[in-house]
Amino acid sequence: MSDGRGGTGEASAIGGSFDEVVLPHLDAAYRLARWLTKNEHDAEDVVQEASLRALRYFRTFTGGNGRAWFLRIVRHTCFGRHDHRVHANSDPFDEERHSSTRRPSDPETLLLQTDDVRLIEHALSNVPDRYRELLVLRELEDLSYREVADVLGIPIGTVMSGLSRARQALRGALDNERRDSVMPRRTDLRERDADAVLV
Repeated sequence: MSDGRGGTGEASAIGGSFDEVVLPHLDAAYRLARWLTKNEHDAEDVVQEASLRALRYFRTFTGGNGRAWFLRIVRHTCFGRHDHRVHANSDPFDEERHSSTRRPSDPETLLLQTDDVRLIEHALSNVPDRYRELLVLRELEDLSYREVADVLGIPIGTVMSGLSRARQALRGALDNERRDSVMPRRTDLRERDADAVLV
């Protein structure tokens, strides 16, 4: 990034340019925005807007963890755009899931993996937003406790206690998802047995 005088100006003083600090984290920014907005198109818009904000205010970046700095901008952009918006529940087409280049060992394994992913996605979507955000940053984006604290602007102790509660909430949501997915099957079996008796 040039300062107009032939040098890199402040970018070299803090140890990196915008391209070096922000661009490597675009995928993480998209994943975070996707979980927060629950819509891939809104997530793309949020990341684009956050990238423009990061570029505009890059001179305020004082060094340190560029990933946490950028994800914090993404988070603020997301909440600023979507505070009062109602989101439609939809399951968009997942290109990666449906166009994998590696072949599973067998169809049963593929079905079980797809079911597990779907189960976790549904359970995570039923966890309160504050917990989902902690889980996405820590478990999916693999940020350290310190980085999560920086992104969210909260003390590290709050991150640790919040993650404990978030994991409990996810366990409960997973149990509910499993129970809900098993219950219809039992009902279907009973109906089939009743139909067999009538025939």
